[in-house]
Amino acid sequence: MKHTLEISGVRFLFGERLILSDVYLKMETGDVIGLLGRNGAGKSCLMRSVYGTLRCEKSVIIDDISVYEAYTQPALMRYLPQHHFIPKWLTLKQIFRNFSVDFKPFTELFPAFQLRDNTKIGHLSGGMYRLVELYVIIKSDTKFVLLDEPFTHISPVQIEIIQSVIEEERSCKGFLITDHMYKRIQQPCDRVYLLLNGKTHVVENEDDLKRLGYINFE
Repeated sequence: MKHTLEISGVRFLFGERLILSDVYLKMETGDVIGLLGRNGAGKSCLMRSVYGTLRCEKSVIIDDISVYEAYTQPALMRYLPQHHFIPKWLTLKQIFRNFSVDFKPFTELFPAFQLRDNTKIGHLSGGMYRLVELYVIIKSDTKFVLLDEPFTHISPVQIEIIQSVIEEERSCKGFLITDHMYKRIQQPCDRVYLLLNGKTHVVENEDDLKRLGYINFE
């Protein structure tokens, strides 16, 4: 069964500065959507507003039902922020159990984690910490996944593996992925939008980025 997420009417002010003003995104099960934007453009604000942890004017509709605080309904939506969100004292075994995700396939993809199920995540390097959080969010039983700059701090080889996991999971969920580098989200995404001056613009190719004045900032 396909599910639909529609985001519109997002308006967010930070002091007197209008961060988000005319955002519209629509996605469904099977979609992998990229959201491109410079640092400070409002990508994280948009994700947090959709997830419900940032209060602002918005309309978030999943399967024709309005959802204001998606963070209270993990079966509908999961969100990976840019900062670490899993408590550092939890072991890998506890984390994977809490997210109802199988640990063994993870270790097959990333052998460095083998025999480390009792290791506390806080004892891992920053990149390994990020990799665990990213994987359990992607593999979670949910309808839509928001990933905020997920490829930061992980290696190119690990990025390729994660992209393959997203490709496998897209059959049962939709993905929205942010980044500030076009080439890093060009490959895994079906459609890419640029967040510029608080508004979303469709990006078909690099010519669009040049036209919108973004390409020189990549």
